[in-house]
Amino acid sequence: MPDLRLTRDLDATLDEMWDFITTPAGLVQWWGPEGLSVPEHALDFSRERPWFSVMSGSEGQRYKVSGQVTHVRPQTSVGFTWAWHDEADRRGPESHVTLGLEPLGPGRVRLVLDHVGLPDDEAAQRHTEGWTSSLKKLERRFAPA
Repeated sequence: MPDLRLTRDLDATLDEMWDFITTPAGLVQWWGPEGLSVPEHALDFSRERPWFSVMSGSEGQRYKVSGQVTHVRPQTSVGFTWAWHDEADRRGPESHVTLGLEPLGPGRVRLVLDHVGLPDDEAAQRHTEGWTSSLKKLERRFAPA
């Protein structure tokens, strides 16, 4: 099964980035590819629990994904399962995402996103594109002043 890893070095403190990747207020600011909004969600990665989000596009497209938060290591990493839903709201194949943080010095942090267990190379490519687009939102938010 294909896996992907994306890293971003950002101008943020560890506390700022932790809040941004685990709290509902932070997650909705960068969750989902550019051009999509998140009108429905239970995005809270601060403790082990089920989660879901519905992303929607300007032309009415809806994309639902859900899972379970599998671990929370404060200021270090959070992991969660991931599965898209079809039009009948049935969950598809499950994979796993980990968001890890590494301090780089005062006011700098590295975000490492690992998405493992994707069903095939095509899914890995689509997820790489989606995560890259989402991470652009983070990069804009934490761009150097």
